[in-house]
Amino acid sequence: MGAVRRLRGRETHHPEQISFAQYTLLFSLAGLCEGSARELAEQADLSPATVAQMLESLEVQGLVTRARSDQDRRVVMSSLTERGEQLVADRHTRMEPRWRAALGEFDDEELLVAARVLERLADYFDALSEADEPASNRQVPSPELVFKPNSGDPPSGAPGKTTHP
Repeated sequence: MGAVRRLRGRETHHPEQISFAQYTLLFSLAGLCEGSARELAEQADLSPATVAQMLESLEVQGLVTRARSDQDRRVVMSSLTERGEQLVADRHTRMEPRWRAALGEFDDEELLVAARVLERLADYFDALSEADEPASNRQVPSPELVFKPNSGDPPSGAPGKTTHP
């Protein structure tokens, strides 16, 4: 999570370059084929206002097209252009060997457990950062993962593991 924040902090401010957040948005759009700013914001973990601004820039660059929804004229649907699809495919081709090298030593089960842990941590930190409720009404979840230093035991709550008191 810190690495993602650092990547976002190094955003490019050059109009001809694509930022990490914009790539995230393009990859999210590729997964949806077509989506509203709200759907894309949820997928890319960005605010709808940020997504709308990014989509405008990406449209100017010829990477996305935007059109009003036939079902609800208030909603603008976005999709990748051929150029946008090619950019995502090129980026995927460049990144795939790096992903394999970084994660190759882990089996599928380990990767699934790691993904669950990361999702749980993301939910926990999202709950902590919700500043729109007064502190007295805020419900902060207790982390269900208990790490036992020096015990060699995995975190409790991991699949197939028992929790020790």
